[in-house]
Amino acid sequence: MSVEERAEAINTLLREKKIDVFGRGGGLVYARVREAQAAKFKGLSTEDMLVYQIIQHAGNAGMWTKELKQRSNLPVPQITKIFKTLEARKLIKSVKHVAQQNRKVYMLYELEPSREITGGAWYTEQEYDAEFISVLREQCVKFIYSRERVTLKEVSDFVRASELSRIDLGQDEVLQIVNTLVYDGKVDEIKDESQDDGMGKADEDFQPITFYTRAALPVPESNAYTDIPCGVCPVINECRPDGLINPSSCEYMTAWLNF
Repeated sequence: MSVEERAEAINTLLREKKIDVFGRGGGLVYARVREAQAAKFKGLSTEDMLVYQIIQHAGNAGMWTKELKQRSNLPVPQITKIFKTLEARKLIKSVKHVAQQNRKVYMLYELEPSREITGGAWYTEQEYDAEFISVLREQCVKFIYSRERVTLKEVSDFVRASELSRIDLGQDEVLQIVNTLVYDGKVDEIKDESQDDGMGKADEDFQPITFYTRAALPVPESNAYTDIPCGVCPVINECRPDGLINPSSCEYMTAWLNF
């Protein structure tokens, strides 16, 4: 077959949805479309397939309607109609974005949304699960306090073994919880560099081991300074005895003294 004949044959098979084309290694490869899959595309228009392919390229990050309009140059009413057609055939699905719940993103039906969309382990049905996080923090504190010092892996293994979470939490998620404990002054982070003797040329591959232990100087929930209004006053730098803002006429100071 000549190049022109092969190109015509390939284009015919592509139009009939019998083969698909993919990019690989800087070139193009072709794959047969299974009959069951081909049936889902039967009767779809060129515009339908254009929208499908744009959404396909977006992967599990999804595609906003506005962005899809810019890429396809199709009017919004037509895009909305195409969405309904593709959703009815279970080719795509809409997913609410955790950060902007009044907007939807579209992705292939068989894909799992990325954590940027769902919020990951800390969200349940697009709602921030404060109770779950509180329980997880409490149990992690108890575990760390029960040991002299622990590594992140040991904390992760404890969380997995205790079945505190309905999903499998990785070390990155557990690290986020442990970091909140460090920031709250409940846990100390210690880097053990004892394996590095400090002699000779520095080992660029050396990574100190990080341990977590009970905080040596726990941060109190409150103190005398934070209890008074001045401790959290946003205009304290402008407060002076003879100024417009002053302690004598401060309603917050008066209320605190009366209390």
